[in-house]
Amino acid sequence: MVLLIDANVVLDVLLNRHPHYEYSRLVWKKCLRRQAEGHISSLTFANIVYITRRTLKPERRSYLLGALSSLFKFEDLTQADLKAAADMKWRDFEDAVQSVTASRINADYIITRNTKDFQDSPIKAVTPEEYFMNIFDPEQ
Repeated sequence: MVLLIDANVVLDVLLNRHPHYEYSRLVWKKCLRRQAEGHISSLTFANIVYITRRTLKPERRSYLLGALSSLFKFEDLTQADLKAAADMKWRDFEDAVQSVTASRINADYIITRNTKDFQDSPIKAVTPEEYFMNIFDPEQ
C-alpha cells in the first residue's frame, strides 16, 4: 500500500504532539517495517524545517533528512506538479501540491489530520486513526 504522508503527521511524531502522536507513530512504524510504502513530498521536508526553525539547529537538518530518508521515500516536485496544483484552484496551494504528488505516485491514500481540505482530491485522505481503524489489514 502506497501512502503519501502529510507534514502534520510527520510533525506529530517529531514534536511529540499529543493526542495525535500515537496513531501518527504507528504510521511511521508500518513504513519502517515495510508494511506500507511511505512517501513524503520534498515540500513537506521544507515545511518541517521552516516550522521547526527555532528548535532545529542547522546541523540537525542533515540528521533529520537522513532519518526521514531511511523511513520514507522523498518525492521531488516538478514544474508539472506545480502547474497542476495551481490549475486546481484550491484555497490551500500546499494541499493541492500534496494531492497532485499523491496522484503522480499512485498513492492509495494521503495520510493527514487535515482531511477536510482534501475533499476534492482524487486520492482519498484519511487520518492516521482512520487508517488503522478502517483500512490497515495486519494480516497483509
